[in-house]
Amino acid sequence: MKQLSVIGLDQKKAEQLGDKLNELLSNYQVFYMNVRGFHWNIKGERFFELHAKFEETYDDLLLKIDEIAERILTLGQRPQHAYSTYIKNSEIEEVKDVHEGRACVANILDSYQTTIRLQREILDLAGEAGDEGTNALMSDYIKEQEKTAWMLTSYLGN
Repeated sequence: MKQLSVIGLDQKKAEQLGDKLNELLSNYQVFYMNVRGFHWNIKGERFFELHAKFEETYDDLLLKIDEIAERILTLGQRPQHAYSTYIKNSEIEEVKDVHEGRACVANILDSYQTTIRLQREILDLAGEAGDEGTNALMSDYIKEQEKTAWMLTSYLGN
């Protein structure tokens, strides 16, 4: 693969990273749609606060979805793009008919727990492959999401 020779990565390791990044992509896609639904359907006394926060969250998730897909392409692999594939490969489950604020925030917190764990796995693989690009991306995501998880945990009073 010419692309990999340009960036200096091993084909087999790039394939492993591509597979793991596609798994992460599936989780992000389901996570994104869940948060979109929370944004649309939130009700209650914290509506204005949470409606805005959910929009901020899904905008960030959408950016990450694009970055992950582009990283997969950079590694000479193909990003999956069928929603049926995302549902099949995601640990984050599709959420339906949730509109209560605390339940929405708790689901987002659980989803971050999943993405952080997967990103740490990818970080380890990227380190073994000498893939600084993927390493940097995952490291940035983890740092940001750990802080967000702390804030959401505090919001819930845990």
